Amino acid sequence: MSLARNTLVQAGFTLLSRLLGYARDRAISNLLGAGWVGDAFATAQTFPNLFRRILAEGAFSQAFVPLYAKTQAEIGKDKAAEVASQAFSVLTLVAAVVTIVAQLAMPWIMLVIHGGYADKPQAFQFAILLTQITMPYLVGMAMSSLFSGVLNTAGKFALSAAAPTLLNLTILAAVIFVREPTQAAINAAVAITIAGVLQATALYIGCRRLGVRIGFRVPRLTPEVKAIVTVMGPSVIAGSATHLNVLVSQSLSSFEVGAKSWLYAADRLFQLPLGLIGVAIGVALLPRLARAVASPETGDDTKALDEAFVLSMAFTLPAAAALVVVPFFLMQGFWAGGQFTEADARATADALFHYGWGVPAFVLIRILAPPFFARGDTKRPMNFALISVLVNIGLGASLFFGLRALGLQGYVGLAIAASVAGWVNALLLAATLLREKNWRPEPWVIGKFFRILIATCAMAAVLGFAALNRVPIEGWFEARLVFGKEVATLLVCLLGAIVYAAVAFLVRAVTMADIKLALQKPAGAPAASAQDEF
Repeated sequence: MSLARNTLVQAGFTLLSRLLGYARDRAISNLLGAGWVGDAFATAQTFPNLFRRILAEGAFSQAFVPLYAKTQAEIGKDKAAEVASQAFSVLTLVAAVVTIVAQLAMPWIMLVIHGGYADKPQAFQFAILLTQITMPYLVGMAMSSLFSGVLNTAGKFALSAAAPTLLNLTILAAVIFVREPTQAAINAAVAITIAGVLQATALYIGCRRLGVRIGFRVPRLTPEVKAIVTVMGPSVIAGSATHLNVLVSQSLSSFEVGAKSWLYAADRLFQLPLGLIGVAIGVALLPRLARAVASPETGDDTKALDEAFVLSMAFTLPAAAALVVVPFFLMQGFWAGGQFTEADARATADALFHYGWGVPAFVLIRILAPPFFARGDTKRPMNFALISVLVNIGLGASLFFGLRALGLQGYVGLAIAASVAGWVNALLLAATLLREKNWRPEPWVIGKFFRILIATCAMAAVLGFAALNRVPIEGWFEARLVFGKEVATLLVCLLGAIVYAAVAFLVRAVTMADIKLALQKPAGAPAASAQDEF
């Protein structure tokens, strides 16, 4: 399949997962509110979300996929399956040990990530309990990341993209009929661990249907496993820098009651374009780059990067513009309700605004890191990621405590620091690729980018006008529909999308020929099978 078609498959199922995730988070936030219970649950979700993004969407795949693909191509499927089994056994053991150690050490870990509540015993102990309950999700994600790598290498992106919907459905089922906040939080934490088992099981069945037999072996550091670990170590740091920055923000924000809940809600919205575009293209791009690097004479690596850059910016720039131009309109319309008040929505919007201008950087990191990994270069992305983490920690702490000293809310400074750190990382990656001529964008890429900017500005103008008239727009719909403000917000977003698409076609940022070419299967590509429809 072409990069665009692989991306659409990945993005389509990721969109479904994100929509269900919105329903899940909206239900939880309306039940728990932005107080100590909501902050405790946000903390408990930090670990599963962090490891899901690092393992299932990042470092392990970047280390495992090239080796697995190379083994399958050069030696055969049986040897590749044996390599997968060896990696599976070691990875699962390590994840289990980390989970157990973390559960035992959770009171001390919580002093780091939830220290602001250390003098509030009930809230502090509740956060410890919830996080201990959710930690086993890591084992399920470790298994799922390997199974997803096997499926993605075979060009089967649908099931690995659809699996996260099980998490959202499980949590929704656990809380939908509960009204007491602490019980709802406990139910949701238990559901997270159950979902980890369900996701791993579904992906394992997918591998079996593909004909790949993966099983437990006595964990050993075979040459293949050592190769994966060697690549994965730096990749963990490089691929997870964005999420480590979020973790730092979570730690500092615990010193302001409600700030964790506000940052979590903002994070859920700004992760939408990151998940849909950055992750989708990154997962679809890595196998193609691995093959292209092995055959440099084809020049497909540069072509893949050009396509990925244009495709990602076509979706990312309008998404970022919406987050910057109408953050309160979005939070009030899509999030406020129940225990999550309009004041909470306004506080969240302040953070969302600053996350918004960092979205293109976060997506670019997903696009620009795979070329390094495909060439076996993991040290430089790791170094760039470490630099961005240091920038985030230094700037975040300075702004957080500086704003508090001025009598302002410090959590806004954490969002600013996260976006600045993202841009530092993205620019370092881009500058290195350009300097070493591993990526030389064609003139049409630059032209498309500026046309996308024009269409984005037109959309932003429409959204800005709607934000200035939010009260009458929402009032009209609320007087006629049960979910009036949600419908009004959705329609405004759809109107903005229509304007963007229309202007994009008008200025030829996108043409029908582009769409047909992007969706066209490359010559010599294998035919699709029924297994594409997992």
